Amino acid sequence: MKKAVSILMASLMVISLSACGAKKETAKEGVVATKKVSDKLTVYSPHPIEFIDPVVNEFENQTGIKVEVVAAGTGELLKRIEAEGQNPLGDILWGGSLSTLEPKKDLFEKYQSINEKDVVDDYKNNDGQITRFTVIPSVIMINKNLIGKIKVEGFKDLLNPELKGKIANADPSKSSSAFEHVINHLYAMGNGDPEKGWDFEKALTKNLDGKLLSGSSAVYKGVGDGEYTVGLTFEEAAAKYVKDGAPVSIVYPIEGTIAKADGVVIIKSAKNMENAKKFIDYVTSKEGQILIVNKLNRRSVRKDVPAVEGLKPLDQIKIIKDDEAWLKENKQMILDKYKDIFTSN
Repeated sequence: MKKAVSILMASLMVISLSACGAKKETAKEGVVATKKVSDKLTVYSPHPIEFIDPVVNEFENQTGIKVEVVAAGTGELLKRIEAEGQNPLGDILWGGSLSTLEPKKDLFEKYQSINEKDVVDDYKNNDGQITRFTVIPSVIMINKNLIGKIKVEGFKDLLNPELKGKIANADPSKSSSAFEHVINHLYAMGNGDPEKGWDFEKALTKNLDGKLLSGSSAVYKGVGDGEYTVGLTFEEAAAKYVKDGAPVSIVYPIEGTIAKADGVVIIKSAKNMENAKKFIDYVTSKEGQILIVNKLNRRSVRKDVPAVEGLKPLDQIKIIKDDEAWLKENKQMILDKYKDIFTSN
């Protein structure tokens, strides 16, 4: 009888231990479920959708992360990030010039990509917040069907009275590429002293004849579609039209062009932080940069990815530089002064 009781007690103990184990496993499973890694990412971007899609699609295919894109101008997106504050709806801001992003660094998380060692020294993320994404020279885009015999080799040629009202230019407070052009004009036409470039800017805004477009895409589309004869834009946008066989050409201003990198950053307190890091790592990877160069006509920031075929090598372009510290300190002054000049013309 004792033996039977012992067997029964042993059986009960096994059942009890099994039950406890099951409960622990269930509890463990419950914990795992609550800590499930997100498979989502929200990207704010000023890039055109035809630029965004190939990169995002490949990133989704490789990671299984589902990306939602909110497209708008850089200025508008930065205002949105500021308004959202500690409860951001976005995780990544992908795009925007360094001149536009630098003054807003307090809105971004610190993160350095695993690919930083492969980035050209001039474009490394030394501050730990703004990852350089691609190199973008400012250019003049020409519609060959409309230009006729008008010669455009540089910024000075844009003051030709025959071009009045025929120049596509975006609002620099809304478009980072337009702001870069203002900086380019000030330094190029001021012979390295931006304060001496304002006379040119006054003359140029007068030749716009009161036309200031709302965003970067309106500039290159306006020239490509034949609404404007020339446009102040960035290299990749014009290069795509050339590659597609449109009647346009690219002019690198003889006075000099600034070839700056644009940025990709993680929004502070992003809800999908790990996925945001994966996105930055992908777009700066060799594979991601090759895709961007070959399909999207951008110049890579990496040492091991050559420029897209057909674009003028940087060593054949007159490259000038600005003073980033001065720009950071004076950005609002530049925007205010530009607004005053434009509204007074």
